[in-house]
Amino acid sequence: MLIIHELTKTFRLDQGSVHAVDRLSFIVAPGEVYGLMGPNGAGKTTTLRMILGLLEPDSGYAEVDSMRTSEDPTAVKAKLGFVSANDGVYSWLTVREMLLFFADLYRVDPDVAAQRLAELAELLDIRDLLDRRAGGLSTGQRQRVTLVRGLIHDPPVMLLDEPTRGLDVVGSQIVFEYIARLRDLGKSVLVCTHGLDEAERVCDRFGLLHQGQLRHEGALADLRSATGREHLVEMFVDLLRPAGKGDETAGAPAR
Repeated sequence: MLIIHELTKTFRLDQGSVHAVDRLSFIVAPGEVYGLMGPNGAGKTTTLRMILGLLEPDSGYAEVDSMRTSEDPTAVKAKLGFVSANDGVYSWLTVREMLLFFADLYRVDPDVAAQRLAELAELLDIRDLLDRRAGGLSTGQRQRVTLVRGLIHDPPVMLLDEPTRGLDVVGSQIVFEYIARLRDLGKSVLVCTHGLDEAERVCDRFGLLHQGQLRHEGALADLRSATGREHLVEMFVDLLRPAGKGDETAGAPAR
C-alpha cells in the first residue's frame, strides 16, 4: 500500500516562494491503479521525487508498505518499482546482463532473479532480446525492457511516470496490458500521465492535481458527479480556466 499524508514542498526562489506540493494526501490500495493527473507544474514530478526519497519534504510523509521515506529511504526504495519515459538502459550491456545487474542491486538471490527474469521475459515478450546489446533496441523494445526492470525485484508499489510517451499504438497497448497485470498481481500502482484518455482506460481512481493541491479525487463516476463533466479533459479545462471565466455549461449535468 502507498500512503501519502499531508506531503508538502516549497521552493524558495529569488522572486519568492513556490508551493510545489501543498498538503497532498491520498492512498493507493493493493490491486488499485491510481492516476495522479495534472498539467505541467502541478506538482506531479515533485511528488514522485519525494516518494522515491530523492527530495525531502518540508512536512508530511510518504509511506510504502508500512515504511516511511523519512525514516529509512534506502529500505523504501527496495519496495518501489519505477518506470518512466526515460528508459535509462545501459547500452553496452546485453538486456540479460542489465536486468540481472539491477536484480543484484536490489539483493535478489541470483536463482530467484533468473527465474523471475524468465517469467517477465515471457510476460513482456522480450525473450528474443535478452542476449542483444541494449543500445541496439528500438524505442518500443527499450520500453518493454524498462517495464521488466521495474518488476525484477517484485516490489509491492509501482510508480509509472508518463509510461507511454513516445510509443506507438502497439507499444502503448503493451503498457496497458502491463498495468492490468500489475493490478492482477496486487500491486499498488501510481500512474502520472498527460494522456487523459489513456488514463480513463487503465485507472481505477484519479486525483486531479492543480498548483500542488488535490482538487478532485475519486473514481471517474465520482468526478463526473462532482464536476458535471463527462471526460477528464473537460475537467482539466475547468480547473485551468481563470475564475469567473467559466462557460454556461460548466457545472451542468453530464450527458
